[in-house]
Amino acid sequence: MIFVTGGTGLIGSHLLAELVKKNEPITAIYRNSKKIETVKRVFDFYLGTEAKRLFSLIRWVPCDVLDVVQLEEAMKGHTIVYHCAANVSFKRRDYLKMMQTNRTGTENIVNLCLSLKFSKLCYVSSTAAVGNKDIPSNVEVTENGKWEKTDETSGYSISKYSAEKEVWRGIEEGLNAVIINPSVVIGAGDWNESSLVIFRTISRGLRFYSPGANAFVDARDVVKIMVDLVEKDIKNERFLCIGENLSFQSLFNMIADCLGKKRPSYKVSPLLMGVAWRLATLWAALTFRSPAITRSSARSAFNVTRFSNEKVKKTLNHEFIPIDEAVSNAVLYSTHN
Repeated sequence: MIFVTGGTGLIGSHLLAELVKKNEPITAIYRNSKKIETVKRVFDFYLGTEAKRLFSLIRWVPCDVLDVVQLEEAMKGHTIVYHCAANVSFKRRDYLKMMQTNRTGTENIVNLCLSLKFSKLCYVSSTAAVGNKDIPSNVEVTENGKWEKTDETSGYSISKYSAEKEVWRGIEEGLNAVIINPSVVIGAGDWNESSLVIFRTISRGLRFYSPGANAFVDARDVVKIMVDLVEKDIKNERFLCIGENLSFQSLFNMIADCLGKKRPSYKVSPLLMGVAWRLATLWAALTFRSPAITRSSARSAFNVTRFSNEKVKKTLNHEFIPIDEAVSNAVLYSTHN
């Protein structure tokens, strides 16, 4: 029996759509029942006429990974867990919430996997938990990159690194586990959440781009690799999951072209971005809303980080979907719904 956390998220919904193809029963936990409707739409998009039948294979259980008693009851009787649940934010005020969900939630999952004798755990981490200390911007970061906390380290990065340490602790105690570290994920989903917000922003017209660069990956690649890592005799390792390394300008242009919108044409300077995040913070304080730009996200917009996908490609003989296809798929989903 398979147990999935975070099944209503971008990765989780794609994972469920991949797992049900095996026609096996699955338990998925959730906190917000409204988000299950998004999963149904993802199933309709990918699985067509079979969507309703395959969706019925999922047993949905309301549960919070921070509620140990509730979580233990939900996990009993299962043998494999895919832990996708996470809180993603770059706002300072969300730091404690992220540490609770990401680190403590993962600690709870690991402890229960050990006590209930699960056969395998697949934990979804992030490239944010992989260090790039002393690595030049033209050199790709590997799974062995040294992570180090600095004044510029985001709260999200700290929470995911701390969560990974819980998995490694579980491995030391005998847990069979694999860790996957996806980059920025693109896929069919709600444009109001996670990395897909950029699609909504560009669809409304975006004039500026930043000179930074990062790695991006199709959600379909992420979940295919997760399932392969669980099903194969691979354990106690971490794998970067990278489709392509791209500049933000290149990604924004791809999205704009696919949407039929004008490409962003003005490069933002560090000075202008610095003013922007300060004004956004002030406006948020005056209106009691979350800032559109944070200091952390502003800094990230100028970073150039490249990641390697050689390990997972060699281990699984996996070929990644080009990012322009990932972008097209995300846009196609928005027209499908």
